[in-house]
Amino acid sequence: MKKIIVAIDGFSSTGKSTLAKQLAKQLGYVYVDTGAMYRAVALFAMQNNCIGVDFLDKGKLVDSLPFIKLNFKFNPELGFAEMYLNDVNVETEIRTLEVSNYVSKVAEISEVRAKLVEQQQEMGKEKGIIMDGRDIGTVVFPKAELKIFMTAGADTRAQRRFDELQAKGDAVTYEEVLKNVVDRDYVDTHREDSPLVMAEDAIEIDNSYLNRKEQFDVVLELINDVIEAE
Repeated sequence: MKKIIVAIDGFSSTGKSTLAKQLAKQLGYVYVDTGAMYRAVALFAMQNNCIGVDFLDKGKLVDSLPFIKLNFKFNPELGFAEMYLNDVNVETEIRTLEVSNYVSKVAEISEVRAKLVEQQQEMGKEKGIIMDGRDIGTVVFPKAELKIFMTAGADTRAQRRFDELQAKGDAVTYEEVLKNVVDRDYVDTHREDSPLVMAEDAIEIDNSYLNRKEQFDVVLELINDVIEAE
């Protein structure tokens, strides 16, 4: 059976990663969480005093890019690959609200995007890949056989994210999470380099009222239709 590239873009906290993991497991495809890559760079920036509440040392971060090594390592117990930054597992650290507050600012930097896009395109050369992010269908894989754009109301996404963080024991408020969601939406859609937009040939899925199984079934059917048509 011919393999394809599935590009999943959309707003933060729409469940892109969860869906992509499910689909990759079902199809035997490689899953790449590009958001984790940008989060890892944001974590590096935080750890090396390149970014803070009231500053961003873009020059220092750009100069540090050659020393940032990113890779995914499959965890058989979890069933998906985890993010490693300079050979250290940072999967838990990059999922905090603090990193979320900085990641969109780091992702605005053209040099950061260029470095990560190059790596992402290399990952997709053999196809059989599902990649999610903000610019997968527009910049990374503009010729992907299937492009999905996921969206949901800000309140719905904030509640999902809040519940997820609470379950992990993070001390956050719903208001903090909602502000983070709204702020990230603005930055993601207004940055000069590769803003979040829906590709002209993407299929939009509003999952405000869909559960995980329902959205999985919808997208899996779309994938199978494309594969059969190839």
